Amino acid sequence: MGRNVLLIYTLFFSLVVAAQNDPTIMTINGIPVLRSEFEYSYNKYNTCGTSDKKTIDEYADLFIDYKLKVAAALDAHCDTLTSFKKDFAAYRDQQIYPSFVSDSDIDKEAIKIYNDKRMRIGAKGLIRPAHIFIHLSQKATDIEKRTAQNRIDSIYSLLKNGADFAYMAKKYSEDDTSSKGGLLPWISPGQTLKEFEDRAYALRKGEMSKPFLSTQGFHIILMKDKKALEPYDSLSTGIIKFLKLQGIREYIANEKLDSMVKQSNGILSKEDVIRKISSDMENSNVQFRNLRAEYHDGLLLCEISDRVVWEKASKDEQGLAKFFKKNKKRYKWDSPRFKGIVYHVKNSLDKKAVVDCIKKVPFSDWNEKLTTTFNSHNTIRVRAEKGIFKQGDNAFIDKLVFKKTAEIRELKDYPIDATYGKILKSSPKSYEDVRDLVIADYQDEMEKQWVKELKKKYVVFINREVLETVNTHNK
Repeated sequence: MGRNVLLIYTLFFSLVVAAQNDPTIMTINGIPVLRSEFEYSYNKYNTCGTSDKKTIDEYADLFIDYKLKVAAALDAHCDTLTSFKKDFAAYRDQQIYPSFVSDSDIDKEAIKIYNDKRMRIGAKGLIRPAHIFIHLSQKATDIEKRTAQNRIDSIYSLLKNGADFAYMAKKYSEDDTSSKGGLLPWISPGQTLKEFEDRAYALRKGEMSKPFLSTQGFHIILMKDKKALEPYDSLSTGIIKFLKLQGIREYIANEKLDSMVKQSNGILSKEDVIRKISSDMENSNVQFRNLRAEYHDGLLLCEISDRVVWEKASKDEQGLAKFFKKNKKRYKWDSPRFKGIVYHVKNSLDKKAVVDCIKKVPFSDWNEKLTTTFNSHNTIRVRAEKGIFKQGDNAFIDKLVFKKTAEIRELKDYPIDATYGKILKSSPKSYEDVRDLVIADYQDEMEKQWVKELKKKYVVFINREVLETVNTHNK
């Protein structure tokens, strides 16, 4: 058998085996759906804890509806939108990048940082000084210099006579460490002013320096502690945590990607490499493939649903009014509602002014009208809450409108409470009174009609034999 024939036979055999292990469970508009994808979705969204658990056949109907909408999104070229490409690429990269980076990669970076620090510290080690600081400007006059010198000398004299260093630092030191008794963090060579470093490293543990001048002012140092750099094992956890916060995984992944691009001698771009790796991961990792497909289709579903149903329904005022009129009985109330506002003002003139302000304005615009008329950034003359209230929603309305006993917590500086509006006894007068409910129901109706049209438009084939093997083929 020739080499090429053997390769073709091997490829064919592998495809046959793959098809047997993961057969097509259904085809939507000519696009096959593998059993593994359906199983992934069914098991994820139809667990034992789900209150409305579906049978496999019931879930298949919902899954088909979902895939029909995805087919509509592809027909509408939603996958060519810049926003879609950007969001999907970001998700894809988020899933792929960790595969480039192992724990040993991060450990190597941590060791590199540790070794750099160890080289920088050298034999001098680390010091933990406390200091008292008197600031002196580089442009200070002779009088200011003498004053600062006399002050630091007086502090030093008190310290030499037994004054507590931490107490003196809190009382006299002129920097942020004063609240901590002058205590500085651990310092390594090259981290501070040269004059300060030279004096500090020359001190033994527990020794105090004489006052000295740096470019910033006068200092007195008390050496609290000295040590050599700890071994890597005792610092590794903190270094690795710091690296992760700095995005080390992404840094390493990008370095490896750049190396792959360089090795291709300009044939491949970074995006080409990522696509190739993504494709390889899809072929070798069913979980990755299903996650990727779920996110891909989910983005498409949101885009097409927003176009065809969600946004369209919320802006179709005539359609909402017609739907409400046809289904008015659906929105009947079991108790009266108050449609209006409860408001709080400082004087009786504003109480009347509020009513005059909004009585000829549409209900939907009351808040904006009150705000622009009475309130500004500096002054709040009216505090108001607008809505459709049933008994129990608002204590002020319970007392003032429904005439019920209610415990009211008075607002400071707003002694006058009032309401304006009307009682709706049994049902809303307009869809605006229950707008959110009407929009949700109208969207449901539009979606059902849309799915009916999609079922007429696209061919759906279900392989019943494969469907019957869902969650049982490995047993």
